[in-house]
This record gives sequence, C-alpha cells and structure tokens, in this order.
Amino acid sequence: MVMELRQLEYLVAVVEEANFTRAAARLHVAQPGVSAQIRQLERELGHVLLDRSTRTVRPTEAGAAILPHARAALEAIASARVAVDELAGLLRGHVSVGTIAARGPIATIAGSGPSDLAGWLAEFHRSHPGVEITLAEDNADHLIDRLRAGRLDVALIGLAGGTPPGLAVAVVTERVLVAVAGEDHALANRGSVRLDELTGYPLITLPVGSGIRTALDAGFAAAGLQPRIAFEASDPAVLTRLVGSGLGVAVLPAAETGAAPPSGLREVAITDPQMRARLALAWRADAPAGPAATALVRYITSGITPA
Repeated sequence: MVMELRQLEYLVAVVEEANFTRAAARLHVAQPGVSAQIRQLERELGHVLLDRSTRTVRPTEAGAAILPHARAALEAIASARVAVDELAGLLRGHVSVGTIAARGPIATIAGSGPSDLAGWLAEFHRSHPGVEITLAEDNADHLIDRLRAGRLDVALIGLAGGTPPGLAVAVVTERVLVAVAGEDHALANRGSVRLDELTGYPLITLPVGSGIRTALDAGFAAAGLQPRIAFEASDPAVLTRLVGSGLGVAVLPAAETGAAPPSGLREVAITDPQMRARLALAWRADAPAGPAATALVRYITSGITPA
C-alpha cells in the first residue's frame, strides 16, 4: 500500500471544510483531483472514509479513526521541514491565530483592546518573514473549540474561570467587572451596587460565548442569582447606545487606569461578590502545532506583563 501525504492533506481539508469544492479552493487544486486522490486512498485502505450522501461531507467511522493520524503525519512532516530550515537560520511555516472581536468606541472597556495583537504579529513577522500568519475573529467559545480541534494554533480569548481543559494560557490582563449606567440612571450617582441588586435591573451584555458574558453568567450562578438579560449585542458601540438610551445597565470590564467611560455613562462598582474577567493568550496544552507557532507563543508570552 502506498499512501501519499497529499492524500492525507486532501482528506483533512475536505473534513474541515465539509465540502469538496471548498477544500479544493483552499488547496489551490482542481476539485476532481481532490476527489480522485481520496477515492484512491479509500481503495488502498479498503474503507469508505467520507459520507457523500448529503450536501455536507462528513467522515465515516473509518474516516474519523484515521483523521488524527493524518493530522499527526502532516504536522510531523511540517515540523521536519521547519527543523531543517532552522538549521540554516531560517524559520518558516504557518501560524493560524484567532482573536475575540473588538469594535466600537468602548472596545477597551469591553475587554478586547488592552493587548496589541497587531503589534505583536507585526514584530514577529519582521523577525521571521518566512512565516505565513493568518488571523480570524470569533467569540471565545468558538475560538476554544477551534484550538482544541487544531484549526487554530494560538488565540486571544476571554476567560471567566479556570484554564479550559486541553489548553495552556498566559493571562494578558485581568479586569474587574462593573455596572455601566446612563448618567440619568438611578445607579449613576452610587459608588457601588450589590450583585443581588442588579437582578432588579434589565441588563445589557455581550452574547453567550463571549468571555465577558461567560464571566457574568458564572458570577451570578455562583451567587445563586438569575440575571435579567434584556439586550444582547456583539458590538460594544451598540451596547453604549442602549445604555445611554436608558434601556438598562451593562456589565463590562472597568476602564483601564486613567481612562474614563464614554461620555454620558457612569461606572459603578459591583460588590458581594466582585466579578472578574481575564484576557489571555491560549494554545493547545500539548504544544502548538509546529516550531513557527511555538516561536510565536514564546515571543508573545515573553513580553506579557499582566495588568
């Protein structure tokens, strides 16, 4: 039996894209060629590896069994090539990076702006121009899933509790969560508000799956309380407008030292208990996929000074 690496590469791409056409586009090859190579692999192994009966292509039981071995073989070859290049003083390869989205005028308060991810990547690229870097935005839950599945090497995520299973993290910054109210709101002139008092107000927050929302839900659950979630928005600018319009109270990380909330809004400390959210760099605990990703993690974590 002669199993070619490109056959394994094609199999992994089709499974990850759940579609032959998208896999072929990703690999920059013709779709019939992808189909032919996978059929040849199936003949050599004596098993059907992909279920083609629906529009979404899925691995069969045999395909699911071979998939981790295919990924391991491809990563081993990539690592071997990079190791040879490193002997010549060159670092090459590919690093896939994920990050939580940061939009709107209160991106910093929303917990997405304290780190200079763009600056980190730019400096790393200047030092290692042979490394290809790709970046994707998503919510924290999806980023964690993609890290575990090997579809991302490194990600900047929001955390509420401990380190997610299977991952290693380096905390970039940790922020206390506060209530953010309009200047005409009943809470605007108060120095603090108890968590149980917040159940009496409609809350405005980021969607489920974001690090800040996870911290909020975990904090209320630990206190045996049920929050009244009235509005959800993924764009911090929308949260600002909703709060400023008097439609409720937002729960967000406190502004950084020396910064002030957006005009017309007031921050109120939350007590009994205090809630915290963290921004962290995360990667698979069994080490990033390849020397290039390892070098990126080493570079970023060496310069992190947690807030």
